Amino acid sequence: MAAYAVCVRDDQVLLARSPAPGGTREWVLPGGGMEHGEDPYDTVRREVEEETGYRITVTGLLGVDSRRHTFRGRFGRRPVDHHAVRLVYEGRVTGGELRHEVGGSTDFAAWQDLAAVPGLVRVSLVDIALRLWRERPADGRAAPPGT
Repeated sequence: MAAYAVCVRDDQVLLARSPAPGGTREWVLPGGGMEHGEDPYDTVRREVEEETGYRITVTGLLGVDSRRHTFRGRFGRRPVDHHAVRLVYEGRVTGGELRHEVGGSTDFAAWQDLAAVPGLVRVSLVDIALRLWRERPADGRAAPPGT
């Protein structure tokens, strides 16, 4: 379980940059995994502050993204069946100052123009979350692309 925030202001979205396998860097939504016993509402606020320096107010739950993936086993181990459930919230920055995370899962945070997002190297959750933010589906699920 993880919780992420879509924070948009002045036609820009707040993103963080995360190292990826092979040394590339990908843009991600600020957010991340829940700690045992933690409420997802608290998770998203904590993670945004850790990764960007900003404090946010959660203004709504945009939806839920559920993904299942089987990772190949390494070194003769069996494959791993991974199921990710990601809650996507809308947030509004209410305090703090933009800064980069040190020693965490991201290394840079920035406001990116919404129009520039398609040209960024990014994880698929960025697109899913922005669709949820734009479309605000009643059932909280982003329609597959092209539908």
